[in-house]
Amino acid sequence: MKKLFHAVYVYLRQTDLWLWTLCLVLSGIGLVMLAGISYSELISKVGPRKVLIQFAATGIGCVAALILSKFDYHTLTKLWKLHVPAAYFLVVLTFFIGHGTAMRQNDKSWFYLPGTSITVQPTEFLKISFILILAYHLSIVHDQLNRPQTLLAVCAHGAVPVLLIHFQGDDGTAIVFAGIFICMVFAAGLDWKYIASAVGSLVVIAPAVWFFILNSDQKQRIRILFRPEMQDKLGDYYQQYQAKLAIGSGQVWGKGIFVDTHTPVPEAHNDFIFAFIGESLGFVGCLAVIVILILLCTRLLSCAQHSQDMEGRLICVGIFAMVSVQAIINIGMCLSLLPVIGITLPLVSNGGTSVLSTYMSIGLALSVHMHTTKNLFSE
Repeated sequence: MKKLFHAVYVYLRQTDLWLWTLCLVLSGIGLVMLAGISYSELISKVGPRKVLIQFAATGIGCVAALILSKFDYHTLTKLWKLHVPAAYFLVVLTFFIGHGTAMRQNDKSWFYLPGTSITVQPTEFLKISFILILAYHLSIVHDQLNRPQTLLAVCAHGAVPVLLIHFQGDDGTAIVFAGIFICMVFAAGLDWKYIASAVGSLVVIAPAVWFFILNSDQKQRIRILFRPEMQDKLGDYYQQYQAKLAIGSGQVWGKGIFVDTHTPVPEAHNDFIFAFIGESLGFVGCLAVIVILILLCTRLLSCAQHSQDMEGRLICVGIFAMVSVQAIINIGMCLSLLPVIGITLPLVSNGGTSVLSTYMSIGLALSVHMHTTKNLFSE
């Protein structure tokens, strides 16, 4: 027992307690919100089982983060020949046995674990593998990153998961992968001339994307945001309209969590849990969640800044991009600032795979922090 307490003491001294605290606070908020949604009679299809699964996923995620934090991240990146093929295999598997949800029928991102009713979303685990392999790739070529042939190979690396997930039907997650790629390449030292060229190219190809890539449903979701006359309260805008009603009705301090007067918002337990937070805890609660997310992202950037090498720095930047892009898109959807594309709020929204993968990512950031700290003390 004495050895156990000593091991815990040593770990607490080496780990990033701020990072742990921020993550656990977000998870606590999410669990309480899910319990409130389960209690509300106006929000259906959310029972105590989802709360229990979320609690279990949080516990398993914390254990996974702890284990990963003890591994040297250099070892994890060099094991890419094991985790990358496995992650891609699971994603490709969804093209054959995947299924969507009631709100996202065309998105075949999930499959059931054999013999259970538990679903898994493999793209969540691909995020971790992608961050590791891209950090490894960029750390090798960063001195030559701005050579056209090197940059072309890096762009091809980033395009593979984005295109694969686009064809899977989950454009929201594809955008998150694109955000991870952009942030990591920028942090690796991409020349500004390429950044300016990319921005210019996006402006040029935007009309082609609108007319030839986006489907009618995606176009409608974008049009609604800019044309108030199209905001049919019972049609395509219904979900965002209900979310705005919920957030507005919370006013400054909110109605409370365990009450029966909540506004029914589709997917309130998942993509639109921020609307439930706004109604339950008001403006103060929304602001608190946003501040915690900002602090979490800031802490990840701090881990990147203090990393001993490019590889660790890029891993932390990738995790920062994953968390921040998801948070911005999710909150933007709930406030009708961005179109609905199905993105969870990290560690808060219901989703066992999302929670588990996020904690695993945090474990990688902790690994960078702990091994950097060890090297500092050893010198």
